[in-house]
Amino acid sequence: MSSEPLSFGEMLRSARERLTPADVGLESFGRRRAAGLRREELAQLAGVSVDYIMRLEQGRVRTPSRQVVASLARALQLSRTDTALLHRAAGLTPPASGTVSHHIPAGVQRMLARMPDLPLAVFAADWTQLASTPLWQALFQAPSVAADPNQNLLVQTFIDNSIGKVATAQGAPETFERALVWDLRRSAADYHHDSRFQAFTADLRTRSPRFATLWDQGRAAAHQSMVKTVHNPLVGDVVLDCDVLVVPDSDVKIVVYSTSQQGTDAEKLDFLRVSATRAI
Repeated sequence: MSSEPLSFGEMLRSARERLTPADVGLESFGRRRAAGLRREELAQLAGVSVDYIMRLEQGRVRTPSRQVVASLARALQLSRTDTALLHRAAGLTPPASGTVSHHIPAGVQRMLARMPDLPLAVFAADWTQLASTPLWQALFQAPSVAADPNQNLLVQTFIDNSIGKVATAQGAPETFERALVWDLRRSAADYHHDSRFQAFTADLRTRSPRFATLWDQGRAAAHQSMVKTVHNPLVGDVVLDCDVLVVPDSDVKIVVYSTSQQGTDAEKLDFLRVSATRAI
């Protein structure tokens, strides 16, 4: 048996063959000649072409970008250790400790796959969106992370000013803005050596006077649950509870919206749930 480390293509194929469609929330269609996910299924999850997956596995492409490697690691539900190995096999430096991680723990990935009927999304410590369910995408009329990997809630709130058109926090928009900035301040203590995090906050401060004012207050607090009104073009306003959960031993946040099982808001969410299921 060779003692040589696995190539990137070999690692990719091995990880793909360990997963089943059910593990990633997909239905299994047709007879399968081999174990694991099909290349087409991995391509769908990672937001890359089937041809690219094939070329990676065959070793015809040896230098995938950091963004592609991170997307593949998430789609394959890799652990932090395996994610680091995949980065090294691609000739990339693995994400370092003390830097904002975009790794989604396997348990959270399984939760995403098995809870598609909830509007649920996963965010990194800097509020970059890492994944979302189809119902989240239908509720907020937002693309998947595979389609647009650059979605960041702080940028959408303070730079694009797009969030206010989509959802309003109970009381006033300032309530939500404070919660976001104070939560980011809380994370800043853990990432004061992360140059990307520092550059990100500096850019926000320069481009948004509203962000700068809140940031300079120096307040830090975990994001609290709140009630929001989501302005959906298909069903109109929907009033929902928004809860933010922090994954233990991780800086990943899970944001989930919910309402009671009966009432107008529940009916609107059910309508969006059906439309999201049809769109898959």
